[in-house]
Amino acid sequence: MTTKGLLTRWGARRAGRGERAATAGSRLGWLDALRGIAALAVAAHHFEIMRLIPYGGTIAAHFDLGFYGVIAFFIVSGYIIPASLERRGDVRAFWIGRIFRIYPALIVSMLLAEFLLPHDYQVLTFDGYGHDKLWLAGNGLMLSDMLGVVNALGISWTLTYEMLFYFFVSSLFTVAWHRRSSMISVTAGGIALVLGVWVPSYSLTHTLPELQHLVAAAVLIVVAGLVCMLSGNAALARIGGLLLGGLGLLLVFTNGRTPAYETFTILATMFAGTVIYRAQHGQIERIEAWLTVGFVVAAGALVGWMYNRDAMARATATFTWPAWSYAYLGAWASFGLFFLLRNKRLPRVMTWLGAVSFSVYLLHWPVKRFLLWQLGWDSNYYYNKLAAMPFAERWSWVAGYVAVLLVVCWVVYRLVEVPFQNLGRKLTKAMNRRWPPQSLDRPAQLPVPAAAAAPAAAEPALTGSAPGGRGTRTD
Repeated sequence: MTTKGLLTRWGARRAGRGERAATAGSRLGWLDALRGIAALAVAAHHFEIMRLIPYGGTIAAHFDLGFYGVIAFFIVSGYIIPASLERRGDVRAFWIGRIFRIYPALIVSMLLAEFLLPHDYQVLTFDGYGHDKLWLAGNGLMLSDMLGVVNALGISWTLTYEMLFYFFVSSLFTVAWHRRSSMISVTAGGIALVLGVWVPSYSLTHTLPELQHLVAAAVLIVVAGLVCMLSGNAALARIGGLLLGGLGLLLVFTNGRTPAYETFTILATMFAGTVIYRAQHGQIERIEAWLTVGFVVAAGALVGWMYNRDAMARATATFTWPAWSYAYLGAWASFGLFFLLRNKRLPRVMTWLGAVSFSVYLLHWPVKRFLLWQLGWDSNYYYNKLAAMPFAERWSWVAGYVAVLLVVCWVVYRLVEVPFQNLGRKLTKAMNRRWPPQSLDRPAQLPVPAAAAAPAAAEPALTGSAPGGRGTRTD
């Protein structure tokens, strides 16, 4: 081969690497990086990292690391989920994508916990009523926090808010109200401020029969709504949107487990993330976005100071108002920083962490308990043993936990998440060929980055006290 041929092939490889880099940039690697950091923050919180560092108790009282992580997840979801739906322009494709994105990893994480962990180290929590069908239905709908059913995994409470957001986003899309993100965000933030402790909790499920009736009704409504959404028929899709959106509104105003100021702050936060996306892509004026996001950020911090105290604080993940407010502000500051870095090339390891972040979120607690079981350490007070170790040894154990966790999550990502996401895309294409979706007669959409269709974690879903249960949860 001539020198000229070698140079030509070398140049082609360089060009290919450049194209791949551009593709990675179009996938919004900055969001991947933030998701990865958020997932590790939640994992560190549940590893009791604050008990292992100097002045950790003081820091925890003023900054809840787990709450920081889940709020960062919610902002990212708010930014990218509506973009995903609008890029597709098809509620059927959106729901198939969401179902195949979340449920396989969630089910696998629960199965691993059930069959690999002994009773004393178990992380799954079952319904106090002893009613398996209720437990399965509530968690199967991912609405346990709104139905009065105990969360299967302590961290799965955040998936309730993800599901509610999907309900609202798809419902608004079917009636062409999806551009009203600013109004919705400000309204939710205002409700959190003004009615933060007045909206009732668990008002529909005082007794077992009431719980049974509510869960049965929710199953029927959600199934009917999703069937309508998946039909491809425009009129049925609108009916499905009304069913899902109406159920979501009923639940958040009557039967949330946590105080209303938390529920509505989360919803305001997610829609504020959407506002940023719309302003960035010229769908709304930037002054409108600045005013909206400024109000939501101020309201989110203020409700912590106003309400998250004493008995009310014990009903949320954060036990003091500074822990709430500073963590909330910290999550927004992190999003702002990464948004400013959105055109920069970030280290590959950060975007890789974002890819496995959903598995990290779901598996960090089961992996921790499995390692404690293998070591024979107490599952509740292991941090005392670590704290008594010399500095180097202590942090070697922490690094070992992180390494094992990331390896397990990479395996689950490659063997579970990626194949099922590919299967979901194939199913969408097959259904669209067989039953082409009708247009919903929406206004023309601006181009959306390819990342909007890329897998997004808790997007989550993302969680502090005992793992799950009525009145308790984990970040």
